[in-house]
Amino acid sequence: MDGCPAGLQISDDDVQKDLDRRVPREGGIVSTRTEADKVEILSGVFEGYTTGAPVCMLVWNRDVDDSSYMEIRYKPRPGHADYPASQRYKGFNDFRGGGIFSGRSTVPLVMAGALARRLLEKVQVEVLAHTIEIAGVKVESDLSLDEIRRLTYTNSVRCASSSVAKRMEAAIVEAAGEGDSVGGVVEGLALNLQAGVGEPLYDSLDADLAKLLFNIPGVKSVEFGLGLESARLRGSSFNDEYTVQSGRVTSPTNRVGGIIGGLSTGQPVRIHVAFRPTSSIAKAQKTVNLKRMEDEIIEVKGRHDPCIIPKAVPVVEACIGIVLTDHLIRVGIIPKVLGNRRV
Repeated sequence: MDGCPAGLQISDDDVQKDLDRRVPREGGIVSTRTEADKVEILSGVFEGYTTGAPVCMLVWNRDVDDSSYMEIRYKPRPGHADYPASQRYKGFNDFRGGGIFSGRSTVPLVMAGALARRLLEKVQVEVLAHTIEIAGVKVESDLSLDEIRRLTYTNSVRCASSSVAKRMEAAIVEAAGEGDSVGGVVEGLALNLQAGVGEPLYDSLDADLAKLLFNIPGVKSVEFGLGLESARLRGSSFNDEYTVQSGRVTSPTNRVGGIIGGLSTGQPVRIHVAFRPTSSIAKAQKTVNLKRMEDEIIEVKGRHDPCIIPKAVPVVEACIGIVLTDHLIRVGIIPKVLGNRRV
């Protein structure tokens, strides 16, 4: 991570707390693969503070089993990047575990997000994420910020409604029992972000957020505010009208999701991130043998998540935090040096 301001107090434990939230430990909801995800800070931190130099962190993969991937080396998994990767890299791509297309690529995002969180705390900006839908089971009513803060990590699916969480868990277990998988939606929120943050035309705040969120494996849709629903409304129904309260300009509604014209509005940034079902499933599917150029049937073995949503929640939170931190540094709200450490 380059560009992290000097003077941020940070430790391995601060980063580890975020990494520990990434994987639920309850059985049946995620893969049986267990990685400690123990972080090591290698550079960019001295005597407990960032130095201004690039921060390098490392997490090792230890629980590795390549055998199931060797069996399907020439059989691209439907729904996965196996086939386009083999064409793009002429067969030199690392097919084990999906290589760079694996969900393990989210680990460094969470590590970077841990630094971003600490920087955002300095300017009272808060980022939250929680599950609002899995396998068609939805949180139907708006949850309070207090509920999201308190309850999101009290269950395996990272849902702030305990009753809905139980139905989501049941849907995942049912799909897994049938050798199948399910998808869902994560809501991300950014609070206390002042108006005017963003860099139009080419580094608009929503464009940068969408770009990083789409780099999370499995993301198929990113919506701000009402998203697709806004296309069905008239301007008189969609526009967020302005009013003055306590000497501040505000809006009673937030249909745009806190961003207009690539700039923050001062309202909460609200994003819905939709994830497709996990591609690696045990059900028989049609594929091809790239070596023989013949049709074949594939049944994917190994350790795979029946739903990636539980692991995705802290990743969405991290990505939003990373982008907001970048933009707040650019406009000078987060200084490039925090404080003055006198000799």
